[in-house]
Amino acid sequence: MVSAADRTKRPAHSSVWLEGGGRAPRTRKADQPTGLDRERITAAAVRLLDAEGLAKFSMRRLAAELNVTAMSVYWYVDTKDDLLELAIDAVFGELTLPDPSPAPDPDPQRAPDPEKDQEPASDPQRHPAQDQTPDPQRNQAQDQTPDPQRNQAPAPAADWRVQLRELATGYRALLVRHPWVSPLIGRFLNIGPHSMAFALCVQRVIGNTGLPAHGQTGAMSAVFQFVYGFGTIEGHFIQRCASAGMSQDEYYREAMSAVLAQPGYERDFRRATELMEARGGDTVQEMRERDFDFALELLIAGIEAMERRNPAQD
Repeated sequence: MVSAADRTKRPAHSSVWLEGGGRAPRTRKADQPTGLDRERITAAAVRLLDAEGLAKFSMRRLAAELNVTAMSVYWYVDTKDDLLELAIDAVFGELTLPDPSPAPDPDPQRAPDPEKDQEPASDPQRHPAQDQTPDPQRNQAQDQTPDPQRNQAPAPAADWRVQLRELATGYRALLVRHPWVSPLIGRFLNIGPHSMAFALCVQRVIGNTGLPAHGQTGAMSAVFQFVYGFGTIEGHFIQRCASAGMSQDEYYREAMSAVLAQPGYERDFRRATELMEARGGDTVQEMRERDFDFALELLIAGIEAMERRNPAQD
């Protein structure tokens, strides 16, 4: 456990995962509350952050939620930043990650069938030259027998488009479900086990697109920085509506009515209203889903187009 003074001195590269994040838990002292551990503390922190937001979060508030003293919490985590890193990684563990490895061979090597594969007994009355006479029926049957060594194609990789949609959709949902995560992602190294599992899965899925290596990081940025921005704005809008005590549709209608009632804004927002009507959707959520799906398909189509480009043009 570090001192209070040391908690304010944190190098820019510091991370709970570089400073013994995987260390064995400390032995509980006799005066430490029973049932308290790092996992329970992290889970409580996530619940508080979801309920009250990042601005109101404090170690003292967390200790009160756990019904322990603040010093009891510091026995398991050295700093508030350490706990926030643990909380980020915990919510990344909620993501369901696809398997981007090649699909299993659908036609594994056939085991020999003694009755089917046995050569017919030789006929002593048959001349050897007759064995060389083509038998159309026999040859046809042989051609229909699967040969695992003949025309065997490599096992196909899983469809990267489907998996990229799964990852993007899951990441967006995480940012909306936990709006406190987005302002923290750029603050930490995000090298916890769940965060790294997500990042490595993204790398492998993008690697299956066929893009050259020098373009793969750009593709990841295009897709997941888009998702980050989209999910961040969506999550904050939902929070704003909740703070106002309104549904998203109620807030949207009231805000647009107020804006359109102002002469200085009516002309500019009229075009935006026409575009939103052309987009379709009866609710804010439906309109948002249409935008997200269309934007993601544009990015996937762009990856496909870049993959087809002549390398000489890159």
